[in-house]
Parts: sequence; C-alpha cells; structure tokens
Amino acid sequence: MKVLITENLRIDLDSEQWECRHCGGVLHPARDNYKRGLLVYNRDPREIHKPLLDPSKYTLTYSPNPEWCRILEYYCRHCGAMIETEYLPPGHPPVRDIELDIDALKAQWKDRPEVSEAPIGSDPPRKVHSHDHGAHR
Repeated sequence: MKVLITENLRIDLDSEQWECRHCGGVLHPARDNYKRGLLVYNRDPREIHKPLLDPSKYTLTYSPNPEWCRILEYYCRHCGAMIETEYLPPGHPPVRDIELDIDALKAQWKDRPEVSEAPIGSDPPRKVHSHDHGAHR
C-alpha cells in the first residue's frame, strides 16, 4: 500500500520506504528523515534573492547574507525532481519536517483502497445529516 504524503513524496507501507511521486524511485527508510535519501544543493542565498542595491557600494543590499542564511534544495537522486527547499542558518542540520507514526498509518490504511493521485478541485465526501430547522421554532 502506497500513501501520498506531499505533492512530491509518498510512503510504501509494505516496504516502509519513502518514494518519489514523480518517478517512483525509492529514497530512504520511512522511519527516518526522507531528506537523507536526497541530493542536496547548498545554495548561496544571493543567487536566489538578488541584491537590490549595488554590493560594491553598500554593505546591506537587501539580499540574505550567506554568513547568516543558506538555502538547501533537495532533489530526487533518480529523476532530479525538486522535493523540498529550506532556509537554515549555516551549520544547522536539515530539519526533520515530517515524522509519521508508521504503525498507526498502517492500521489506518489496512482496509482503505490505495489512492494513487490526489483529488483536485473537489471537496472531500461528507456525511449528510438531515434535519429540519423549522421544527425547532
């Protein structure tokens, strides 16, 4: 059973592995941080947020200082799809932004049909309660 987690990630509950939703490639064990199975590009924040003022004339240019900020881009090692991006201070380890109870997830999904694509543009089905507001006057 494969469960969609984000627009880029899913978990195979049978093998307990993170997978790329773009190519289906196995990334890393699902009980660990998925980012450990991805390629990481440590970006200079000035490449993304170009200085608004001339750096040769001004110390503060409205561009992030790379001594204080770094941008980590995470990519699937199989297909190259970007999976996640995060801003961190230099030296800070990657954030573990998703931590799931795999055993509880298995129990929740054991009797459900597998969903291979997220529904788009519709509200989730809701149980309709029928009652008459006029009867309470």
